[in-house]
Amino acid sequence: MTINGAGVKTIGIIGAGQLGLMLAEEAHRLGARVVTLDPAADAPAARVADEHIVAAYDDRAALETLCRHSDVVTYEFENVPGEVLVPLVERYNIPQGFQPLYDSQDRLREKRNAVKHGLRTPRFAPADDRASLEAAVAEVGGYPCVFKTRTLGYDGHGQVVLHSAEDLSKVEPYFGTPGIVEEFVAFDFETSAIVVSDGRQTICFPVGRNIHREGILDLSIVPCEMSDALHDRIVAQSKRFMEACGYRGILAIEYFVRGEEIYFNEMAPRPHNSGHWTIEGCSTNQFRELARYLLGLPLEEPRLLAPTVMKNILGRDLEAAEAIAREAHADVYVHLYGKSECRPKRKMGHITFVKMTAGRFAEMWAKRFA
Repeated sequence: MTINGAGVKTIGIIGAGQLGLMLAEEAHRLGARVVTLDPAADAPAARVADEHIVAAYDDRAALETLCRHSDVVTYEFENVPGEVLVPLVERYNIPQGFQPLYDSQDRLREKRNAVKHGLRTPRFAPADDRASLEAAVAEVGGYPCVFKTRTLGYDGHGQVVLHSAEDLSKVEPYFGTPGIVEEFVAFDFETSAIVVSDGRQTICFPVGRNIHREGILDLSIVPCEMSDALHDRIVAQSKRFMEACGYRGILAIEYFVRGEEIYFNEMAPRPHNSGHWTIEGCSTNQFRELARYLLGLPLEEPRLLAPTVMKNILGRDLEAAEAIAREAHADVYVHLYGKSECRPKRKMGHITFVKMTAGRFAEMWAKRFA
């Protein structure tokens, strides 16, 4: 099979987790080969990749091998070390570049970049020690507020909600690590926009509502109940932001919504957990459009097929998910990632319920995941 009249192309993916797995599956459907690099020999994407390189993410020789074996290279997570990626960007075809990674790898830099390009954020200030922590709390308007480490935080890790001065001692274990204090936004709901741009065309997937449990995404519900005007503002500002920053490829932007106010929370320059529903609930999906971008194919405007609920499957949910898979319900799609180690809060898969509303999900399925 050929792509754009050329021979079969190879996509290299730094990382071989579940995002790499689903990207590789879509790349194969488009006729491309896939090479992955990951420290784990049994990483999920390694099962489907045409070639898998077992190496650390900062192994320069292994990364060089990945790039030489690939026509185009991408990354499936945002903590790829910059000191090894930047030289590769200069010599190989890594079309997303390093800038969106760089901007997203530090929460303070990320927030400043959002403000610079016209997005509203919660008030924020840096906090690296006791003195700067107290000053930052005052700068963001006092309590309640949230302390976060500036780097490597995810799924609620490296975060402390501060309700009073008595809580400041909870931040002491993080002193010496760059931090940020953010205004606590009493939002109505969280949402995310997943945008793909090739520089000529920018598309945005339908916006869903994200529900978290213990700091980890639990459900994505599409469409999100909001006014058409608010939905259109979220889509329009997300597209403008990506274009203004000069980003290419895929970008997921999380927002807090309070009334008609939209606050930028964070972004990730990769496919996003909140977009997994697009595989069955949309006319195209986030992995396919990223693959199309990487292969130089025109992007496809996404269209919602039916109301959809996506349930994130953690280790504690795995037994229930396996039972649902055996039951083979219509319009219920169980994706298990095949990870070798199961932990209670580790992401092990997801289930997409098409033609499903939040109300029906609560009635029919929520008790399975109590």
